Amino acid sequence: MSALPVSPTLRLPTDARKAEIVAAALALAGERSPALITTTELAKALGLSQGALFKHFPSKEAIWLGVIDWVAENLMQLLAAAATSASSPVQALQCMFDTHIGFVLAHPGVPRIVFHELQQPANSPQKQKVQALMQGYRQLLVELLTRAQAEKMVAADIDTAAAATQFVGMVQGLVMQSMLGGTLKAIRAQGQGVFQLYLRGIRT
Repeated sequence: MSALPVSPTLRLPTDARKAEIVAAALALAGERSPALITTTELAKALGLSQGALFKHFPSKEAIWLGVIDWVAENLMQLLAAAATSASSPVQALQCMFDTHIGFVLAHPGVPRIVFHELQQPANSPQKQKVQALMQGYRQLLVELLTRAQAEKMVAADIDTAAAATQFVGMVQGLVMQSMLGGTLKAIRAQGQGVFQLYLRGIRT
C-alpha cells in the first residue's frame, strides 16, 4: 500500500481524507518503526500541512488508533470470509493461515505496528484495540477447532484455547523471523512447512 502526494488544494470529504491518512501511515510503517514516524513526515507524504492533518485526527496517537481500527476491521473480515469459504474446519484453518500471511505481505507495516503497540508498558487505547483484535482472532480459531473436534478431524483431547494461541504465535513467529532477516518475501514458502507441523500436532 502506498500513499501518493496530494495537492493541499485538493479538498476531500472527511472520511476519504481520513482513509488517505491511515493508508499513508500504514505505508510508512512498512519502512520503519512507527515510533520514528513524525506527523511532519506524514503530512509531507500527503502534501498537507500539519494543521490540515490535525483537522482529521487530533493527535499522533489518534492517527495510530485509526490505523489499528482499519487493520482490525479488515483483517477480521478477511479471516472470517476465509473460514466461511472453506469446506471443513481444518481447511478453514489453512485458509485463515494463508489469508493472514497474504495480508502481512500486502501490508508489511501491520506487524511493525502490532508489535510496537504490544511492547508499550502503558495500557493505551491503541494497545487495547490490538489486544481486542488478538482476542477476537483466537475466539474464531477456538470455534473452528471445537468444530474440528466434533467432526473428529483433530484430537479430541487437545486444549483448543492453547491450540488457538499456538496458531497465532506460529504466524507471529514467522513474521518476526522474516523481519529480522530483512524481508517478508520468504514467509509464504516457509509457512507451509510450519503449518503442516501444526496440523500434525493437533491431529495426534
